[in-house]
Amino acid sequence: MTPLGIRLAGVRVWREDGVGGDPAEVVHDVTATIAPGRRVALVGANGAGKTSLLLALVGAARFAGTIQVGDLTLDRHSLSQVRASLGFVFAEPADQLFSATVRDEAAFAPRQRGLTDANERAERELQRVGLSGLEARVPQSLSLGEQRRLAIAAVLSADPAVLLLDEPTASLDSRSRRAVLDAIRASPATTVFATHDLEAALELEADVLVLGDGRLLGHGPGRKQLADAALLDAAGLDRPRTLDAGRSTAPGAQGESSPK
Repeated sequence: MTPLGIRLAGVRVWREDGVGGDPAEVVHDVTATIAPGRRVALVGANGAGKTSLLLALVGAARFAGTIQVGDLTLDRHSLSQVRASLGFVFAEPADQLFSATVRDEAAFAPRQRGLTDANERAERELQRVGLSGLEARVPQSLSLGEQRRLAIAAVLSADPAVLLLDEPTASLDSRSRRAVLDAIRASPATTVFATHDLEAALELEADVLVLGDGRLLGHGPGRKQLADAALLDAAGLDRPRTLDAGRSTAPGAQGESSPK
C-alpha cells in the first residue's frame, strides 16, 4: 500500500484503570503531523501515554480531538476503512497469534486481502526476521522473542500503509533485534512505534515524539530531541549511550577525528 500521513489535533485519550473505576484521561491535547513514509518513535517513561496513543490511532481506546489517517478522519463510520490500511503489533505477541502454524500466521493477513502471493509474502517476511525453518512450528511453542518477530512478520506480509508497533525490540537478543530493525527499515510504511529502546529510534533515523505524563514535550528529529538534556530530564529519560559516544568524537575532541 502507498504510505499514508497521520495528523493529530488536540488528541486526548482515556483508559480504564483495570479495577472498575472511571476511565482516566491519560493523554492530553497532543497535536502532531507525521508525513507519509516517515518513521516516528514515541518515547517516554512508563505511564507517559505511549501505548494509549497507539491504541487511539487504531480506534481501540476512547479519544477526543482529531485523528486523521490519509484522507480519512477516524470515527465510528470510518473505523473499518482506517483499520484496513493499518498493521498493529501488540506489546504482548501472544495476544495476536492464533494460527496453527508459523507459516499460516505469516500468510493470514495477505490471504484475507485476497492476495495471490500470500505464501511468498509470508516466506519473505519470515526470512527477513530470521524465522526461516520454523514454518511448521506452532506459534505458541516459540520463545517470546520468536513470537514477537512472528507478529511483526505477520503484519508486514500484508504491506500496510501505516505500521504501528508497541515495544518491537523488547525481549530480543542482539541478532534478533537487528533483524527486526532491518525489517522495519525495509518497509515503506509510515511507521509509529512506542519504545523504551532509544537506540532503536536513532538506528532507524526516526523522528521522535517525547511524551511526559500524557503530554507532548517535544517532536522532531531523533538525534536533536534525544540530545536535549532538559527535554530528557523533563521526560524522565536518560541520554542514549551512542550520543555520548558521538560526543567524544565531536569536532575539537582531543585525539579524535571528526564524525562523518
